Amino acid sequence: MTTTYQSDLLRLLSERGYIHQMTDAAALDALAAKQVVPGYIGFDPTAASLHVGNLVQVMMLRRLQQAGHKPVVLMGGGTGKIGDPSFKDEARKLSSEETIAANIAGIQRIFERFLTFGDGASDAVMVNNADWLDKLEYIPFLREVGQHFSVNRMLSFDSVKLRLDREQSLSFLEFNYMILQGYDFRELARRSGVRLQMGGSDQWGNIVNGVELARRMDGAEVFGVTTPLLTTASGEKMGKTVAGAVWLHEDQLPHFDYWQFWRNTDDRDVGRFLRLFTDLPLDEIARLESLGGAEINEAKKVLANAATAMCRGEDAAREAAETARRTFEEGAAGDTLPTIAASGAIALVDALVGLGFAASKGEARRLIKGGGARIDGEKVADEAATVTIAGQPVRISAGKKHHGIVVPA
Repeated sequence: MTTTYQSDLLRLLSERGYIHQMTDAAALDALAAKQVVPGYIGFDPTAASLHVGNLVQVMMLRRLQQAGHKPVVLMGGGTGKIGDPSFKDEARKLSSEETIAANIAGIQRIFERFLTFGDGASDAVMVNNADWLDKLEYIPFLREVGQHFSVNRMLSFDSVKLRLDREQSLSFLEFNYMILQGYDFRELARRSGVRLQMGGSDQWGNIVNGVELARRMDGAEVFGVTTPLLTTASGEKMGKTVAGAVWLHEDQLPHFDYWQFWRNTDDRDVGRFLRLFTDLPLDEIARLESLGGAEINEAKKVLANAATAMCRGEDAAREAAETARRTFEEGAAGDTLPTIAASGAIALVDALVGLGFAASKGEARRLIKGGGARIDGEKVADEAATVTIAGQPVRISAGKKHHGIVVPA
């Protein structure tokens, strides 16, 4: 049964497949139908770029703004000093303040591509929870905030139980994370009138904590929305590949590799990804996902072009599409494929590792042994094979979808 919403916000989120759980759907729907709702998502700056696994949350903020509401990007300059333990097997490595500041600067550049920032009612803003968390005094914080949290309930959350059931260490530092995240919601509600927190389904417990804390401490009515856990049709976690994370910033991943990630989408995921990760109209998406046979590849190219243009710009999308056309349709070596330089010759296993197609030499050997490696389109079965560079670039392929270039040093 499809729910009919009165607000543009919940209609948009529902139609495109973003909604998994909501704390009070009817009240949020009524609020969004009558006024601008400031809503936030928190991002801990654990790297200099976000990756495709974060992209649903970035797009949620974009949808919020498209529906006329105000996106608030919360950078975890404070919580990032601890690290979110939710569904992690072990504690994150603690980052220095300098690293956190540099990571925030890198992530901000990404958000500027997806959101419009400014001083208007629905313009996005970026805030840093270090502005209030760094100033907290321990005893007053425990007295004021700690009394509203039940340890019994905190231990019942799946994110905590997972670590305890596996007898994996959960430090007291990490255990405090959910209290600080709940406090963030209450603080943003006070400071900026934020009424909505969004996040992935793994954040449901933390979001509910914040909703209840704002109600108990201030009598404020705030809301939470989570998105479904995003996996591919094959059951893999979104954004994970053999070569590692699919980074949103070009400093960490070339334009072509980003484009090719979307082009390699499973046939069964094309419609869902078009709804989540592009602004294409729903009727056009319905047409594209209905394509059968080889025609579905055209829908994948539309997805790759649209997703790359949004994140990297129109020029990057055109360049990557042209590289793909030349590489796969003409057999040429495009100049935006991942490259490594070598002098004279390089072992094929080293080339595969250097291009990011294998995580180790052992993995590269298994790839070759399994018939998945090619040099200039020719399958190579010899694990000791070398790539000879006689003044010309050489194309290296891992399977049918990953291609790179070895250039003369």
